[in-house]
Amino acid sequence: MKKLGLVPRLIIAIILGILIGKFTFAPVVRLLATFNAIFGSFLGFCIPLIILGFVVAGIADLGQGAGKLLGLTTAIAYISTLIAGFFAYFVAKSFFPLFIHTAEVLSDAGNPEDKLLAPFFKIDMPPVMGVMTALILAFLLGLGIAAIKEKTLYNIASEFQKIMEKTIRNVIVPLLPVHIMGIFANMTYAGEVGRILGVFWKVFLIIIAAHLIIILFQYTVACSVGKRNIFTTLKKQIPGYLTAIGTQSSAATIPVNLQCSENMGVSKGIREFVVPLCATIHLSGSTITLTSCSIAVMMLNNMPVEFSKMVGFIAMLGVTMVAAPGVPGGAVMAALGILQSMLGFSEAQLALMIALYITQDSFGTACNVSGDNAIAILVDSLYKGDKKE
Repeated sequence: MKKLGLVPRLIIAIILGILIGKFTFAPVVRLLATFNAIFGSFLGFCIPLIILGFVVAGIADLGQGAGKLLGLTTAIAYISTLIAGFFAYFVAKSFFPLFIHTAEVLSDAGNPEDKLLAPFFKIDMPPVMGVMTALILAFLLGLGIAAIKEKTLYNIASEFQKIMEKTIRNVIVPLLPVHIMGIFANMTYAGEVGRILGVFWKVFLIIIAAHLIIILFQYTVACSVGKRNIFTTLKKQIPGYLTAIGTQSSAATIPVNLQCSENMGVSKGIREFVVPLCATIHLSGSTITLTSCSIAVMMLNNMPVEFSKMVGFIAMLGVTMVAAPGVPGGAVMAALGILQSMLGFSEAQLALMIALYITQDSFGTACNVSGDNAIAILVDSLYKGDKKE
């Protein structure tokens, strides 16, 4: 199983979970539910630590960049991420109600999770701090380390980031398929899985269409400012897009994306600064996926989708995903804290979000890296124009 990629393992886990829920007895499902309860508690314990590990080091790294160029690139990347998030929100609000019918949800007699089998026992693992406490502390430490330019705390933050990355890579990710299998076994036993799967293949099609539209928008803006031919430029980005689909990693796609940027005529200094930086801070595709999937999960569970709540969620996504670990699904791991604290997601809903996100993570990554080169064109044009004045 280890030789298989994470996506095939998750697909196998979902199929096995459905079969177990359909053809085995309640004690087997409850045994998996017990594992889920323990793993869910461990995940809840890790969420504030993941935020601290990645956001502190991410912000501290940003503070050691090239001043004005860093500020310009970071501002454009964040604005691009916000535009993608709000675009996803309005698309989801417009199209999801066409196939997620509130009346059907309401007829299910309350929260679908009430139908799930309870675990045999639970082990409480209270987190060392709340999610908002972790976020505030992460901002404070990250900005402070960047400002004082001392190495001691910076090294501690970097080493703690490596610890949390190893925890995700060696503990959380390998156990995820078992966790997902348990969730789908329980949902199948409760009669919920058909409704979930019937909705999400349509959600995926809309998400991929939204990715392509936002790429087109990013290149329309960049090519207008940079006075380039949009069709020629998009054609030169195809190798980067396909590499990202294959690797599921923005970091692994950097060499190919740099070559694409060079072919587009972006100057050497700009592309070598902007492309690696944006691989870390620009996640427009991931934001579209997370926003869309979270709205679908909320609609399925009859939770209100309030614009005021989603504004804060989208704004925080752009920050919490900074320096997300270089493993498949890193962005959703970094976002678990705000899904829990700002949208009120339960452990089962978080597990469902992880499964849904990772299953199409490659398309989100491809959207992220394609947008990175649009930003490189934009920064190159603005920076050259600024130097001429």
